[in-house]
Amino acid sequence: MIVFALTRIPGVLPENFSAVYGLLFCCGVYMTGRMAWWLPLATMAVTDIGLNLYYQLALDVDAFKPYLLFNYAAYVVLIWLGRRFTARASWLALLGGGIMGAILFYLITNTAAWFFNPFGNPEYTKDLTGWIIALTRGTAGYPATVEFFRNTLLSGGLFTGLFAGAMKLFAAPEEQESEEEEPAEEPAESPAPEPTDANG
Repeated sequence: MIVFALTRIPGVLPENFSAVYGLLFCCGVYMTGRMAWWLPLATMAVTDIGLNLYYQLALDVDAFKPYLLFNYAAYVVLIWLGRRFTARASWLALLGGGIMGAILFYLITNTAAWFFNPFGNPEYTKDLTGWIIALTRGTAGYPATVEFFRNTLLSGGLFTGLFAGAMKLFAAPEEQESEEEEPAEEPAESPAPEPTDANG
């Protein structure tokens, strides 16, 4: 979690290229009980507060917007999706789950940006065309949102693959021991025939 928090420092990773998608999904897979929910969400909240202070003090930008709460709704969906898998799932299945989570995150957050339109983007009309523009082209003067989607998808797959691969690697000996076949039970000996009376 500490290393993940450090990756959120501005400039460490490309924009929208984040470990968050894979991390939250894998927290749902590998963490047990309430920790799967409160630890990653608390880490996100603390780092978000730090980022908001940085943008407000250093760049004089009001970074906090109410629609950003939809990010946390997407975080909850990522953890929930991870809870649908088990640690014994194949690496490919977990990779697919992480990529699916990244897609859901992109759809939820960009739909919220289109619906609330906090910056008053004229392209984000409240119809199907405006929604498709929000998901593909975005607003003028900024990189196309489909580029953000590419980074979201790539980082979701990359970090899910790394996290799940590391867990598989370190859990392999233990899993092999637990999956060893139990020794077969020896067949029960058939009872010896009762002696017959020689006198008949």
